[in-house]
Amino acid sequence: MRKFNDPFIENNYYHVFNRAVGNEKMFIEPDNYRYFIQKMQQFVLPVADIFCYTLLPNHFHLFVRIKPTNELQMLFNNMKPKILQKKYDDNFSLFIAEQFGNWCNSYTKAFNKKYNRKGKLFMDNLNRKLIDSESYFSKIVHYIHANAVQHGICDHIEKWPYSSYHELISNRETWLCRDELLGWFGALKEFKKFHDQPIIRK
Repeated sequence: MRKFNDPFIENNYYHVFNRAVGNEKMFIEPDNYRYFIQKMQQFVLPVADIFCYTLLPNHFHLFVRIKPTNELQMLFNNMKPKILQKKYDDNFSLFIAEQFGNWCNSYTKAFNKKYNRKGKLFMDNLNRKLIDSESYFSKIVHYIHANAVQHGICDHIEKWPYSSYHELISNRETWLCRDELLGWFGALKEFKKFHDQPIIRK
């Protein structure tokens, strides 16, 4: 499998994804999905704005923008004792990657305890790819929301409950960057229309 390991840089946009080892599943029941999202909010939100996501039984996708330098600096200063700060050499990429790693590791520990299993749950490398063009921005949002359809898990984006699509088209309070994302497409109507395009199954 090709590896995508672009460094996390402040203010940049990334497609972040990973999968379970071998033929394992990382989500077995609804509570697993909810807990994974809780951990996402705990570890990822402090360092990145989240636009959308999808969680499938054996892998996940996330579209994020890394926080600006001043916010990362404040968080870093609050979380890391001065004696440990030298190893980062004023480079937040390692710190950000640690937060993402802590997200997956904390979930793995809880998952292993609940299902009486041992060992790693995720592939070693958290894949991330820089989103560096406007066209890619739009495409990755649709790709993430359409992933369950592409894999034949359901036949329409709206039928998969474990993605951000439902929250993005709703009026309820959200921790996602909903207004900014919908504004990118023009409005809610255009956002929905964009997601109605044909989806090619793998």
